[in-house]
Amino acid sequence: MSLTASRTDSPLRRRADPRPRRVIAAVLMVTAVAGILTLTLGDYPVDVPGVWQALIGAHEDRLARYFVREIRLPRVIGAVLVGAALGASGAIFQSLSRNPLGSPDLIGFTTGAATGALVEILLGTGSPTAVAGAAVLGGVASAVLIYLLAARRGVSGFRLVLVGVGIAAVLQSVNALLVVRADLAQAQSAAQWLAGSFNDIRWPGLVVLIPVLAVLLPWAIASRRSLDVLALGDELAGALGVAVGRSRLLLIVVGVLLVAVATAAVGPIAFVALGAPQVARRLTGASGPGVGAAAAVGGLLVLVCDVLAQRLFAPTQLAVGSVTGALGGAFLVWLLVVTWRGRRP
Repeated sequence: MSLTASRTDSPLRRRADPRPRRVIAAVLMVTAVAGILTLTLGDYPVDVPGVWQALIGAHEDRLARYFVREIRLPRVIGAVLVGAALGASGAIFQSLSRNPLGSPDLIGFTTGAATGALVEILLGTGSPTAVAGAAVLGGVASAVLIYLLAARRGVSGFRLVLVGVGIAAVLQSVNALLVVRADLAQAQSAAQWLAGSFNDIRWPGLVVLIPVLAVLLPWAIASRRSLDVLALGDELAGALGVAVGRSRLLLIVVGVLLVAVATAAVGPIAFVALGAPQVARRLTGASGPGVGAAAAVGGLLVLVCDVLAQRLFAPTQLAVGSVTGALGGAFLVWLLVVTWRGRRP
């Protein structure tokens, strides 16, 4: 490989490439259009001009204003924000682990958040605020456990994924045991939460989500350079003046908080943290999953999947987690096949 080619492909020079910014802008435009069209859909249809009038409070139909502003708009905003958080978190962990399978879904952070929420649903008050808080605590606790076990001989991407998969398997067994031991009403409530759904999200549910993600998402996107340098390897990153251990720990904290807050808001949503970074990487042509592009793709992906969940078998509404899970299974098989073919001699 020539010196020129190696410089061009270096992660440190990724910021000079205008393609990721163009892709992000295009994805955001598509998301905005999809969001507006989504506001027109439902049992009480409203056309696009009517949506605009309802948003500014000028629509004469009180029901149209109510459905657009109080039911559909918070759902659209919640879907985009949750998807962006999951996509950004997935990009962080896939970059740190240098593994396309190193997503919070598989490492165990999402499962830990689900465990915390289940404990609160089945053993606590079960209020939405308490469930959200327990989900965040569960995600953070599982992350601390995985990090401590993976850091016994120095944290590496392979060890982090390996330990995370093991802890995730244990936590999934714990979750199944909790549901089986619960009474019928509690088990039904837990199953609905575990499915991951925006059916009940309203403005009060976004009161915490919006300000928290307003801090975490820009922070995660701004960490691009640290991720790029860490992708070069610990020794070279240290030689370039990066505090490897501290930077990695800070990125893990940000990634865990993103997935924990998203899970706390609507329940676990599979595939997005795994698939959005890989889709973004292929769209941008970058050597690794960019956080900003992954967040944009994640927001669009969840919004589209939520529309499918609402309209696919209307009037019956599916949980968005079931739609993303079905897509995720197919995507995972495809990713494994592509990876295997790329390594085959």
